[in-house]
Amino acid sequence: MMFKDRFRGYLPVVLDIETGGFDAQSNPLLELACTFLEWEQGVLQPGATCLWNVLPFAGSVIDPASLKVTGIDVTSPDRNAQDEKVVLVSFFKEVRARMKLAGCHRAVIVAHNAAFDAGFISVVCARQAIKRNPFHPFTTVDTAALGAVAYGHTVLQELCRRAGIAFDQSRAHSAAYDAERTAELFCTIVNAWPINTTTWTE
Repeated sequence: MMFKDRFRGYLPVVLDIETGGFDAQSNPLLELACTFLEWEQGVLQPGATCLWNVLPFAGSVIDPASLKVTGIDVTSPDRNAQDEKVVLVSFFKEVRARMKLAGCHRAVIVAHNAAFDAGFISVVCARQAIKRNPFHPFTTVDTAALGAVAYGHTVLQELCRRAGIAFDQSRAHSAAYDAERTAELFCTIVNAWPINTTTWTE
């Protein structure tokens, strides 16, 4: 199975972000993680995970309640945080390299409550005048919606439980951890829903 065959020429990239609030215009992006996917003998599996820590942009407003949930210390030098433009350019470069290897013409964001993540990425691109966004401008794959259909729930922790995926609540709200669990959930649902593309005609 090839990504371009299974997902209409798109490369699914599992994404999770942590932010300083819910308003993409005023609250900063603080963490960005993505898990790439791989086919192993016809079975979709999570692959490598990449994580970037992000410096709050100048003039941004951080909601203390968000930091309480994520546990992020924005002042810590151990974060090795980078400017949001540097992070997005690096992230997109990695995605485009994976697209080329897979023979895909576009990437698509896979995320839990994907509209939130995609919205933040779009606002950062606009703020930093980043023109080359490899992701589809409006199509996303939302594992909350998929989970509602497959397992009758929308909360990531509960969906993982119902799907038989280990979930450590103490590690939740870390972008890398949540991206990896979301990737496992997405792969579980996709693998349970095989399709026969040989019967289709364009």
